[in-house]
Amino acid sequence: MPKTEREHRQDIVDVGRMVWQKGWVAANDGNISIRLDQDRVLCTPTQVCKGMMHPDDMIVCDMQGNKISGTRERTSEMMLHLTVYNLRPDVRSVLHAHPPVATGYAAAGRSLNLALLPEVVIGLGCVPLAGYGLPGTPELTEPMLHLIPKYDALLMGNHGAVCYGEDVFKAFFRMETVEHFARISLVTELLGGAQVLPKQEVAKLLEARTRYGIQTRAGMESGCPLAAEDMGQERFQVTRDELVALVDEAVRARK
Repeated sequence: MPKTEREHRQDIVDVGRMVWQKGWVAANDGNISIRLDQDRVLCTPTQVCKGMMHPDDMIVCDMQGNKISGTRERTSEMMLHLTVYNLRPDVRSVLHAHPPVATGYAAAGRSLNLALLPEVVIGLGCVPLAGYGLPGTPELTEPMLHLIPKYDALLMGNHGAVCYGEDVFKAFFRMETVEHFARISLVTELLGGAQVLPKQEVAKLLEARTRYGIQTRAGMESGCPLAAEDMGQERFQVTRDELVALVDEAVRARK
């Protein structure tokens, strides 16, 4: 049975609490939305901690971002959510957060595009980096427009990450995978470099996506994720300055 609006409100509360408990947001950071129907979107309010929300705090907006109902004000990044919904009719929920390690990669200008883990290749393919855009303005989404149709998770330059899916829990699990992948990627760099999967193994994993009922998007067929053969004989290395910046950003985001 389809969920009621009240149930969707509670789902956002539950996911917001998990996002906050995992340290993916601080203070009033982050935002979550669910598309209720063709004309309405349920979203988190601005200036409210995502771990301390109540179902009645949520805002209902139209597809132009105008508030239809709610006692609080909508998130200032509502247009990010609406852009995803307009470009991806299959998406019913969007989650934006600042997971520390993934955000560290974004702040260092680095995408998560190496074929390191079978589960990530199957589930996400890779997580590309969209250039920086000023939050709360159309500039935020402009660098993402060519990526949103192809990928289910993006890093946002000097900002954070956004994930989306068929429901709010799918969006949450994708964000969890992004941060888990970023942590493992960082460890490989601390240990001297990533040992990526061979190209033939990546091809097998991408083929397996269809068996798991995961649609293969155009971005999965255009050199992402990077496999061993794509990189030649060079090992992926990170400079000392880059590594220090990644770790420092992760520590600051966690505080």
